[in-house]
Amino acid sequence: MKNYGIDIWGDNNFFVEKGLVKVNHGCEPSLLSIVKDIRKQDFKGPLLLRFPHITKKQITTLYSAFNKSIKEYDYKGSFNAVFPLKVNQLPNFVLPLVQAGKKYGYGLEAGSKAELILAMTYNNMGSPITVNGFKDKEMIHICFIAKAMGHDITVIIEGLNELEMIVEVLKETGLECPNVGLRVRLHSGGSGLWAKSGGINSKFGLTSTEILEAFELMEETNIHEYLTMIHFHIGSAMNSIKPLKKALREAGHIYAELKNLGAKNLTSINIGGGLAVEYSAYERTRFYSLTEFANDVVFTLRDIARQKGVDEPNIFTESGRFISAASTVLITPVLELFSTEYELDHLNLKDKNPPLIQELYELHRDMTKRTAYEYMHDSIDHMESLLTLFDLGYIDLQDRSNAEILTHQIIKKAISFLEVEDYEELKRIDQNIQEKYLLNFSLFQSLPDYWGIDQEFPIMPINHLDKKPTRSASLWDITCDSDGELPFDAKKPLYLHDINLNKEDYFLGFFNVGAYQDTLGMKHNLFSHPTEINVVFDKDDNVILEKILESQKIEDILEDIDYDPNEIKNILKSNLPENLYKDLTIYLNQNSYLKTIWSYYDE
Repeated sequence: MKNYGIDIWGDNNFFVEKGLVKVNHGCEPSLLSIVKDIRKQDFKGPLLLRFPHITKKQITTLYSAFNKSIKEYDYKGSFNAVFPLKVNQLPNFVLPLVQAGKKYGYGLEAGSKAELILAMTYNNMGSPITVNGFKDKEMIHICFIAKAMGHDITVIIEGLNELEMIVEVLKETGLECPNVGLRVRLHSGGSGLWAKSGGINSKFGLTSTEILEAFELMEETNIHEYLTMIHFHIGSAMNSIKPLKKALREAGHIYAELKNLGAKNLTSINIGGGLAVEYSAYERTRFYSLTEFANDVVFTLRDIARQKGVDEPNIFTESGRFISAASTVLITPVLELFSTEYELDHLNLKDKNPPLIQELYELHRDMTKRTAYEYMHDSIDHMESLLTLFDLGYIDLQDRSNAEILTHQIIKKAISFLEVEDYEELKRIDQNIQEKYLLNFSLFQSLPDYWGIDQEFPIMPINHLDKKPTRSASLWDITCDSDGELPFDAKKPLYLHDINLNKEDYFLGFFNVGAYQDTLGMKHNLFSHPTEINVVFDKDDNVILEKILESQKIEDILEDIDYDPNEIKNILKSNLPENLYKDLTIYLNQNSYLKTIWSYYDE
């Protein structure tokens, strides 16, 4: 796997040069140089690097692709998009996104009262706001207030009761009614991990019967003029475009039928999300391009509209994962390697060793590239025999230790001689000699989708890429939980470098983590979010580190889960000598992540 698959998932956002991962923008800084600059400011532990220019690139790419298709097919409707705040609500991401989307009229989508307040506060006036999800009367009232504020807001109805609440609020307040959309429950489902969010058994949407009832109710209450949109969503990150084509035809006909029933102001179809993001470092999992996606949407809706004799609808999308995922990189320091007990400096040979151990020593000493494969197999056979001898009591614990170290070193040496990718058996052997890399982060906090749904993320070291990685790697986080591990997988093997952590730092990067991971992350073991930094470039293309948001202090984390920090400090103070309490308060004002011996004493 060349350069950890960066040519598959990287989308030209990053590249490798002189052994370093570099940002393909501005002065092209290396990620390592950015990390070092941040650590000089005394920010330790894991780092979350956000790159607003990548978000801007994704917005531009999305609009360009659809507008090109609209021009190519002489489509009469317009293209519009909104970012679903549920994908990433954090200000270090959202505020640059709103600024980047201003020239396109890029809007926001809210699925809760809190998200709606954010949208009302920060969305560019004139850019659309759509409101999805289940609603109560209060939330609908907030939508009316947003309309009064001047926002172009559309309330997407999930059930007939929500329509009834709109009528009630309209009568009670006398405010102007916001636009109304109907979420339709299609028979068509999506594909991929999130396919269940579409289809006839999905959680959201109105059936055909309910759609007709809704329109009838709107006519009876004289609000049918506010019906401007129908909405559907068949799944996030679809790995096939075929289900989308079927869904578009179904939704296109529903749109046309409603138009012909008298929904004269119905002008838009919101196709939800669905654009795929490439997470795999081993093979491409997307089977369509953005251009193909846009062409299929535009052509299908144009074809149905002309067939039915109605206006071609304006197109809305909510592809939040496509916009946000690539913009964020998690950088984790390696704290410790847990196979160092197999290093040669632990070897303690006797004056007279058992013959098989002497043979292992000679295999290691005499190995060449030509003999590597043969000697490796011999060492494994010898190890099996020596374990049997140990069980029978014919060799002692020191002999067993020497056998383990020599066998481990022989296999390690063989891997350095051989091209790993060419040997499936070698990969299987790697499972038995994998290095455990302890990373200074919480998997549950920073990569919850890996733990929850086996979501794959690209992983690679950010330096040493001019050297061959020879260690089959299993990654451990620092939580007190056995699930906090990314185990070695022979089908998708991760190889890392041999590093002396007493002499240098080694950092791993987890890429495409900008969608969902931030707000889905949990405070398992009371680890908070990593320190966040926005990496931006000035007019001269120089790097500027903006909006640094440090990982929470222990005191703040405890307050977040409803402990009273003052009470905690008072109890501790009353039970400790003054000097020890003073020491403890220092730690209360630091984050929970670990410090290496090197960083603790020298930084």
